[in-house]
Amino acid sequence: MKQCKKELEDFWWDMSTSQLEKFQDEVVIPEGVTVTQKKHMLTFVGPLGKTHKSLRLIPVDIEIAENKILLKAIGSKKKDYAILHTARSIIRNICEGLIVGYTIKMKIVFAHFPITVKVEGKNIIIENFQGERAPRRTVIVGNTKVVPGGEDIILTGEVWTDITQTAANIELKTKVKNKDHRVFLDGIYAFEKKKGLDK
Repeated sequence: MKQCKKELEDFWWDMSTSQLEKFQDEVVIPEGVTVTQKKHMLTFVGPLGKTHKSLRLIPVDIEIAENKILLKAIGSKKKDYAILHTARSIIRNICEGLIVGYTIKMKIVFAHFPITVKVEGKNIIIENFQGERAPRRTVIVGNTKVVPGGEDIILTGEVWTDITQTAANIELKTKVKNKDHRVFLDGIYAFEKKKGLDK
């Protein structure tokens, strides 16, 4: 009876240990990148520049030990497991972006009225969309660089979430509503996403 009880305790102990390990993760800091922490704010410095990321709204415990960032979920539910891996992906992408960078290419599509895109500070100005007199405006997120040229727009930077959000802002600003999309194709669309910086 005692042997059976001990085996049962060992089983539950092993199970609880493996469950706990699921809710812990780590990101290895690449060579050439340094990461410092101040509460929920992480500062990343790498060959391509410097950036900050606040994880205040992401409920995970963060600790920097030597060349690793240790992450631990707050709870032990399925959603906590998902949040943990979201935090890991964000941090890993920033570290990678500071070494190789990211690029998104967008195509300006129009049937009759030529669309013009300009950059003024942190604003993107979209003029003559479907013949509109008032320009449409959207914002650049983070340190994303936006370079219009002909019918293409090239977005580059080191933070993947900032670049994709900037591209999404542009697409949403030129989204055609209440019309047949097979006929009205005007807009600005992303057609290539890749690692590395296009000059």
